[in-house]
Amino acid sequence: MNTKGHCYPKSIILQAVYFKLRFTLSYRDVEEIMKMRGVSVDHATIQRWVYKFTPLLESEMKKRKVRVGASWRLDETYIKVKGIWCYLYRAVDKLGNTVDFLLTRKRQRMSAQSFLIKAISNNYKPRVINIDKSGSNTAAIKVYNKRSFSKVKIRQCKYLNNIVEQDHRFIKWRIQNGLGFKSFESARRTLSGIEVVHMLRKNQMIDMVQLCLNHSVNWRANF
Repeated sequence: MNTKGHCYPKSIILQAVYFKLRFTLSYRDVEEIMKMRGVSVDHATIQRWVYKFTPLLESEMKKRKVRVGASWRLDETYIKVKGIWCYLYRAVDKLGNTVDFLLTRKRQRMSAQSFLIKAISNNYKPRVINIDKSGSNTAAIKVYNKRSFSKVKIRQCKYLNNIVEQDHRFIKWRIQNGLGFKSFESARRTLSGIEVVHMLRKNQMIDMVQLCLNHSVNWRANF
């Protein structure tokens, strides 16, 4: 991640961004924590860092993510953006590893199809996808199979989707105490960063990258 041109070193920027994405903190809370650690930085600057660097973190994650399994669990959850409900499509494999995610404004076949194309492009074609009774998800997989001459199996078993529903909780917990998202783009970028940090917690990154990030946010190294 290139931070050239910024007044603060990369380690400081990563620490501030990590605190915001990992914990249920406001930007002012992060500002106070950084001040306690001897770094004076305004909360508005931290907000700009999160907005600017989370897409870069997601890009790095795509390059270095550990390969996921061939059996996926797909589901969507609700996220409020500027007072309007939007939909966060997410998928995990049978071990709970994050496959991919996509924030959309509507819950419909085209949204589910966009997510499916993104997930397969960033990973590979799964053997089977477990979904709930959602007609849009079913239609999206059928359309994908027809257009790509694929044979991705559709499975509708409610208890198998418990793992992805449980995984939603970390994302929902991270944003429930905040002031809410003021724009769709801000929500999309922040959620992508939260997802990347969640993958790090699940050891889904190549070891060297994770060790570098863990080192940059190690509390003891700065006291």
